[in-house]
Amino acid sequence: MPRKILTSGLIALATLAAVISLTSCSSNTNKSPSSSAPPTPQSSPTPAKTGFEADLDYVRKGRYTYVLVFSRKDGKPLDKNDGAYLRTNAPQVVDWVTTDQGKKVIAGTNFNLEQGNLNLLKKRFVVEDFTGK
Repeated sequence: MPRKILTSGLIALATLAAVISLTSCSSNTNKSPSSSAPPTPQSSPTPAKTGFEADLDYVRKGRYTYVLVFSRKDGKPLDKNDGAYLRTNAPQVVDWVTTDQGKKVIAGTNFNLEQGNLNLLKKRFVVEDFTGK
């Protein structure tokens, strides 16, 4: 019988040591060296972009080398003929995003359209370069 009491006592002692060890460790993990510093105020979230700005960000996320915006010189919305003209004369453009109630189209490409038909496109459209902006 003494052997059972000795084994039970060792188990109880090991359990007690483990509980004390875990309790002391957990109280130290909550403390950090900078806990005495005042909390940093959190900045308010940036308002979500909408319309043209959101569409421009979408094209920029494509990481294109060149980002151009085309619109009609008369300010009217682009029609099917305008779209066909753009696609025909700028086939290097990868992304076309229509924005601003159809009045503008944002183009994303890795090809320098100056080496292509950009001068021809400028005769028909207002062209704004948003590359790197």
